[in-house]
Amino acid sequence: MNLQIAPPILDVEASGFGAGSYPIEIGYVFGDGIAYCTLIQPAPGWNHWDPAAEAVHGISRYVLQHRGRTVAEVARDLNARLDGRIVYSDAWGNDLAWLAKLFDEAGLVQRFRLESLRSLLTDREAAAWHAAKDAVLAETPSGRHRASRDADVLRRALLRVKREYETGSGVAQPES
Repeated sequence: MNLQIAPPILDVEASGFGAGSYPIEIGYVFGDGIAYCTLIQPAPGWNHWDPAAEAVHGISRYVLQHRGRTVAEVARDLNARLDGRIVYSDAWGNDLAWLAKLFDEAGLVQRFRLESLRSLLTDREAAAWHAAKDAVLAETPSGRHRASRDADVLRRALLRVKREYETGSGVAQPES
């Protein structure tokens, strides 16, 4: 892996966890730091809402209904922007299910592949992952818990842990 540029990383914010939950925001960041983020207007029948999840991501149903884009718009946009790419997620199982729900509702085939970020890490790197992520979060100005910001934290943590073991320093170095 190029230690200057990470692969695309995606994050999904959702209405909650478990049965009935659905994606409300999708964000990704390319390896060079260029980010994309969009709110998703709940589709008819998407009624599950967990107030605890809202407390984490800070996105209300009102905001989604008035500022979110339709499921079809978001699915088409993601396909156009990510067509043929492999995109990585740290919550692969959840994010895969939420993407499937989005594309199924839109009646479209997803034209990019989602893989687990863990597949990019050696066992040693995986053992250092949480410390690297915590360090990046500590260096990052506090902000909203949003999908593109979260994806960028993951990108920076990936670069940090890769550099740490590539150089053999064992000391996490700030990334750009």
